[in-house]
Amino acid sequence: MQFIINSITVSKYLIEEVSDKLFNTFLGSESNEIVRKIAISSAIIGFLTHLLIWVLYVTDMIQIEGDSVELVSSPLSSLYTPFSILLAYEIYELIRTIPDSFSSAVGKQYEIATLLIVRDILKRLSVINISDDWKIDDDLGLLVVECCAFLVLFYTSLTYYNISNNIDTNVKLTDHVSSFVSTKKSIANVMLLFFIIIAIMSLTGWISSALQGGGSVNREIFFLDFFTFLILADILILLMSYWFYTDFGNLARNTGFVLSTVIIRVAISTTGVSSMILFTLSGFLGIMILRISDNVNLRNKSNSKLSK
Repeated sequence: MQFIINSITVSKYLIEEVSDKLFNTFLGSESNEIVRKIAISSAIIGFLTHLLIWVLYVTDMIQIEGDSVELVSSPLSSLYTPFSILLAYEIYELIRTIPDSFSSAVGKQYEIATLLIVRDILKRLSVINISDDWKIDDDLGLLVVECCAFLVLFYTSLTYYNISNNIDTNVKLTDHVSSFVSTKKSIANVMLLFFIIIAIMSLTGWISSALQGGGSVNREIFFLDFFTFLILADILILLMSYWFYTDFGNLARNTGFVLSTVIIRVAISTTGVSSMILFTLSGFLGIMILRISDNVNLRNKSNSKLSK
């Protein structure tokens, strides 16, 4: 029996070592700096290339047909490519934060949702036709709703960003917590693999569709599938946290975070005003979860001081 226990302990240690090495290799600080520079350079090149394609299209030097013509309808359309590249980098950043606190990872999700809305707004501005009278048409009305949703998610993202910066990273971790962090690093490694696979499949699928006369772009491309796997990863982490933590407040808070992720995923799959309402709802939910949990923690700290 002791031999079996020792074997399990050694196997667990080796798995954690391999997981940590993989994480540090592909998701560590040095890798992040390299990926960041590549992403920024690619965004600049992508913007200039997209702008050049628009110039060639409007001067009739090249012909573009099908749904993909919306990508060259205006010079503003050229912003779609760099924002898509920056969103891909934000996804990479999100995967890096998985081993950190739940709030840090959720904050990155709100940043991604915010950039998604910005990209949609820029896309809409490139094709919107505003009448000269005071009548608010459907396009202008949806643009106003999108801007409101952007403000809510922007405020939510900044709130979570400030919280992640205030987290003390020098706290000494117990063995159980260290094991939990190593497990989350393993999940992050798997999510990185899914990220690469989904990105390749989405890109090749869009290119194939464009060659066949399709090629329309929307937020469902890549993000719908990725957030599906992200929800599964969040649920797995949530269930594992029950093994390490027994505080109902933290567990309820993390459950609320998962719920907000589900709402973001549903918002990605919908269109129009409904999607903006769902994005806004996820932002309000995230803020309320933070406010309630902070108030409860402050109350518990004051009660503990009074009891002393």
